[in-house]
Amino acid sequence: MKKALVLGCTGQDGSYCVDFLLKKKYQVHGLIRKSATNNKINIQHLIDSPVFNKNFFLHKGDLLDFISLETAINLSMPDEIYNFADQDNVVWSHDIPIYSNNVTAGSVIQILEILRKSKKKIKFFQPVSSNIFGLNNAANLNENTILNPASLYALAKCSAFLSVKMYSKIHKIFGCGAIYFNHESPRRGEDYVTQKIVKSACDIYSGKKKFLELGDISIKIDWGYAPDYVEAAWKIMQLPSPDFYIIGTGKAHTVEYFARKTFAYLGLNLNKHLIINKKLIRPNKTKNLIANTTKAFKDFGFKNKTSLDEIIKKMVDAELSKN
Repeated sequence: MKKALVLGCTGQDGSYCVDFLLKKKYQVHGLIRKSATNNKINIQHLIDSPVFNKNFFLHKGDLLDFISLETAINLSMPDEIYNFADQDNVVWSHDIPIYSNNVTAGSVIQILEILRKSKKKIKFFQPVSSNIFGLNNAANLNENTILNPASLYALAKCSAFLSVKMYSKIHKIFGCGAIYFNHESPRRGEDYVTQKIVKSACDIYSGKKKFLELGDISIKIDWGYAPDYVEAAWKIMQLPSPDFYIIGTGKAHTVEYFARKTFAYLGLNLNKHLIINKKLIRPNKTKNLIANTTKAFKDFGFKNKTSLDEIIKKMVDAELSKN
């Protein structure tokens, strides 16, 4: 039985990764920090199931605590580590830059140092965001596109990306990863625009509120489905050599499209409920980032499986089921 350690197991990607690996018959270990102990909604179905403390285990720790990271790795002795933990809120990264950089970038070097000194060869997967390309003007983006971050969050992701590549090349660690474009699901946090739209639409549908406030609805985004991207992470880990791959759909839709489709699925007219709030428009917005997944398709057959309309339906149905 293979063993894996999933960092960020309570988040969207981390929780789907745990689900996926358990289906693959892994023994899965997750790292959970104190601030997440009361927010285990994405893994509660596992905690309440027979797999808990049998094939799925939780360890207390924090990315900023080297000792807890080392302890979790030594206790679980994994074959693979998936690092889905970071400080991924762009606004928070702007307001508390040093902390955010330490969580998103500094912790990666700590993990890599533990792996460098480990007697066991452990594979390491590090996702980064397409925001590393932020200000790039290319029509679509591939693995060789020049890094051009437009935010402190993106800058930290650039550092994590380059750190893994360096340790893989210089220290021969199996350090691989994905450059993820936006990916959504019912487990997406409420501070993301997609979940904000879905929740607001469902609240309007049920009579709890009347309006949805958005900023720039003309922004185009390459949106995929989180479980599909987690599966891609596992496939990247199984390749004979470590590498990074662009993971996206290759198609971009506007925020307005997402909102209209969401409201239409509920039989609502977006025009009657939408308010454009200029205060929500970012001063340094990124360009329209579109993925070129040619390399991922060639090396392990990656292709988009879930359309944006299907994602919207899944998210809306999940939100309605809460009521």
